[in-house]
Amino acid sequence: MIIAPKIRGFICLTAHPDGCAQNVLNQINYVKSKGPIDGPKKVLVIGASTGFGLSSRITSAFGSNASTIGVYFEKPPAPGKTASAGWYNTAAFETQAHEAGLYAKSINGDAFSNEIKEKTLELIKADLGQIDLVIYSLASPKRVHPVTGVVHSSVLKPIGEVYTNKTVDFHTGIVSDISIQPAAGDDIENTIAVMGGEDWAMWIDELKAANLLAPGATTVAYSYIGPSLTEAVYRKGTIGRAKDHLEATAFEIADKLKDINGKAYVSVNKALVTQASSAIPVIPLYISLLYKIMKAEGIHEGCIEQIQRLFKDRLYTGAEVLTDDKGRIRVDDLEMRDDVQAQIAALWTEATTESLPEIGDLAGYKKDFLNLFGFDVAGVDYEADVNEMVEISGLV
Repeated sequence: MIIAPKIRGFICLTAHPDGCAQNVLNQINYVKSKGPIDGPKKVLVIGASTGFGLSSRITSAFGSNASTIGVYFEKPPAPGKTASAGWYNTAAFETQAHEAGLYAKSINGDAFSNEIKEKTLELIKADLGQIDLVIYSLASPKRVHPVTGVVHSSVLKPIGEVYTNKTVDFHTGIVSDISIQPAAGDDIENTIAVMGGEDWAMWIDELKAANLLAPGATTVAYSYIGPSLTEAVYRKGTIGRAKDHLEATAFEIADKLKDINGKAYVSVNKALVTQASSAIPVIPLYISLLYKIMKAEGIHEGCIEQIQRLFKDRLYTGAEVLTDDKGRIRVDDLEMRDDVQAQIAALWTEATTESLPEIGDLAGYKKDFLNLFGFDVAGVDYEADVNEMVEISGLV
């Protein structure tokens, strides 16, 4: 079938298998070009099919020759209907890994559930014995709690008062003001339940209880802070409370891992175009300005550049891992440079529908959004007939 993007809001309903495969290959080639990493050898990535999780799996495999198990929740293809992008990403990754002689298997299902945790533990026992790195990179709008059965839904809202600021519709380029109503009722608690650290801790508790964590094992979860421009809706909003909980959980996990000399970290990463970030008002405008400045300065990074640097320059240097005063690894350091943020603050006041094409990088934003789903990728023939029925070779 000929596959074209079908976009609804901040979601693309289709994905292109060849485009996703090329994206994965580009990331693999980048990691290879940066040389070997003296890193992990047996890796579990929870949330492994897109974004930072996918880049973590690629960096582990093709930077450190690691065996990897990926857990994700993706839609398989059906005749005449494409799979989700994460399905095609995983299929491409595992094809490349197997051709390189690397172990790579995966489990598709709800990582919040006891069933998927148990299935993953059994696979580790059977195939790898123990894990020396656990990456936790889940992003989900809701979670069915495995103990209570309660369905928690996360929200992106400010806390305390209405938040009003500029945003951009990245499809049309129209800049406008938007007002977001504050959190109410159980919004904060529900968002923490979905996006906080409880599930991360559950995974580590189960892995440790089953003796599946190797001596000196490391676990890393991903977070974001961002600038003062976005803090009311992000870091000081409901999602920020969840990130606070996630970061506090890292210390709790680290205490539990002391007896095996294990470590737990939160890595604060750069703002990037993702399905999640595209849904957050104000963030697309901020990212458009950020991209323009960082590209001009020659310091722009995507997911794979961020994660390769995290592994090679932070986690696996052979020296003590450097953290900030709150124990977090900071690979958002280039984004948060004073000169970069000063330029964004100045441009923010100038941003209008008319000025944004010149002062921002809306074209780069749109391209990155389409790339998420395998579209607008260089070297891919989008007029060609393509088989949507792609299988994942290592799916358990």
